[in-house]
Formats: sequence, structure tokens, C-alpha cells
Amino acid sequence: MAQTSDEGFIKQVVTSAYIDGLQNGGSTEAIRKGFHPTFTMLRFVDNDVKPYPIEEWIAAIEKRKSENAAPAPKAEGKFITVDITGTAATVKLDLYREGKKTFTDYLVLYKFTEGWRIVSKTYYRHP
Repeated sequence: MAQTSDEGFIKQVVTSAYIDGLQNGGSTEAIRKGFHPTFTMLRFVDNDVKPYPIEEWIAAIEKRKSENAAPAPKAEGKFITVDITGTAATVKLDLYREGKKTFTDYLVLYKFTEGWRIVSKTYYRHP
């Protein structure tokens, strides 16, 4: 039974902090609640890994908001898998914008005393 409720909590965190928060320029508070402060996205660039910490990502979103930049088309997420073992989990998620699959994301989460939080991300950008 714990597995089912954990899956629900994980989907809730990913939806509020990642999809609605980071991808759709939502509340910084929701982003910080769902992401661990040590979170790093690992970008694969020029055959190398370039880390992107959560605070840099939040700063980029805040900058776009302050410049009143036109929002990107709304991102929609489709959960492919949620795999949970004890206090560790991975989520495979497809992101769509305007009906086109743009990214497949691999999110890693840990269950802290305050709940599930996203600690890392890798991804594939679809052509």
C-alpha cells in the first residue's frame, strides 16, 4: 500500500515543482519545495556533462519573468514510469509542447523526512 501512496506523492511533486513550476514558470515556492537544494540537472553537451544547479535554473526563470518575456507554450507531462525502491525513486516523463514531444526526462528523487524531493535530472531533447 505504501508504494501506491508514494507513487501519488511523487507524481504530485513532479507535477507541482517540475511541470507547473520549472517548465511553466510557476511559483518559486513550489519549485523550492519539490527540489532538494543540492539538485543538479546533468546536461549532456559536446560529449561532456555540464551541471545546472537548481538556483541557476530558478534565477533564469525569475529573469524571464522580470523581463516580461513571452511565455513558452504550455508544457504537458506524461508519466511513463515511476520506479520506487524504499526511499529512492526514478521517474521517466515525456514533456510535450503544442502536442509535440520535446523532451524525455529522467528524474531522480529521494524520500526525506519532509517528503519526496527531486535531486537530479538527465534528459533527451527530441529533434
